[in-house]
Amino acid sequence: MITEATSISLDDVLAARERLRGSIYYSPCPHSVMLSAQTGQEIYLKLENLQMTGSFKERGALNRIAMLTPEQAGRGVIAASAGNHAQGVAYHATKRGIRALIVMPLATPLVKVTATRGFGAEVLLYGANYDEACEEATRLAAEQNLTFIHPFDDPAVMAGQGTIGLELLEQIPELEAVVVPIGGGGLIGGIACAIKQSKPSVRVIGVQTARLPSMQIAIEQGHPVTIDPSTTIADGIAVRRAGDVNFPVVQQYVDEIVTVDEDEIASSILVLLEREKTLAEGAGATALAALLQKKTSLSARPLPAHTAVLVCGGNIDVTLLSRIIERGLVQDGRMIRLRIHLLDKPGALAELTALMAKYRANIVDTLYNRAYYGVNLGDTTIDITLETRGREQVEELLGALTTGGYKFSRVL
Repeated sequence: MITEATSISLDDVLAARERLRGSIYYSPCPHSVMLSAQTGQEIYLKLENLQMTGSFKERGALNRIAMLTPEQAGRGVIAASAGNHAQGVAYHATKRGIRALIVMPLATPLVKVTATRGFGAEVLLYGANYDEACEEATRLAAEQNLTFIHPFDDPAVMAGQGTIGLELLEQIPELEAVVVPIGGGGLIGGIACAIKQSKPSVRVIGVQTARLPSMQIAIEQGHPVTIDPSTTIADGIAVRRAGDVNFPVVQQYVDEIVTVDEDEIASSILVLLEREKTLAEGAGATALAALLQKKTSLSARPLPAHTAVLVCGGNIDVTLLSRIIERGLVQDGRMIRLRIHLLDKPGALAELTALMAKYRANIVDTLYNRAYYGVNLGDTTIDITLETRGREQVEELLGALTTGGYKFSRVL
């Protein structure tokens, strides 16, 4: 059933749920006391990172695959993706004995390529980015007569993602708001349709990375537009153009769209890992980032709302994770690098380290330099990386260095 205004309805989402029943994990949605205290909301985390492929994407992929005719299934399917959608298509197509060909950009991390192949798909690396990979996938679909499964701009895919909304209404009877990451709009479109047609009072809020706010711009201009490319740690929602099928659904049902920057996303990943013992990729942490930074209108409410937060994926490269953790520590004031000028004499370093020990700052790394940064003869500079308990301890340490007569600057 398709309404005049949008490409899907609640009936489509309900039908998708029946197709997915028994094949998709009914992901938990626990209440977080810690995050509720931090955000001023009653926070519930919808843990889609616990799906078999580590992401919500397999819901939409499976719904589309389940709707194939026997003839289409016999020919096979093709998709373009840098990770999560690829794995969802690969896993569920292979389980049903359907050939799956995935076109991935050349720069796709090896861990995602290996995982996609591990789920049974043929993988072709092509193009510098998703757009080029998608063009090649479209060409191959026509050439080999395969069914192309779009990662978001498809009513069946959107309806599959919307099954999350039905689960949220069951898991949180008092639900008042849901905060959802946005890339092309398939996830939030499906969830918004399911929730607004079931319980219109629930606020649906979308969050995008500030580097690629394609849906926010589309809403402002009244139609999807292609924006300039950019890189972001939230690669799962790094979409340059909002979906044409998704846009009217988002336009009709989503109440608010906000953006978060890279440091805020990194900090949110760290909070989830440290406080909730939950691993989220960049895209999976954007919704919580908006609440932690009080970017949404919910922060202005006199009473806390019962708010569901989508942790939509947990597929993250461990190398990137280590960098994100370090960046998050810096953002939270728990890691700092100082460039300090010292007299080049015996005992100068011992005096400095004694001062730092007094304020319980842990030295992680040091680097001496006598030739650069305008150092006078007889002087030296030392770059020191420190672990601290937070900003308050940092300010105490900086005050002590100033009182001690040290010349220093923060290295950002």
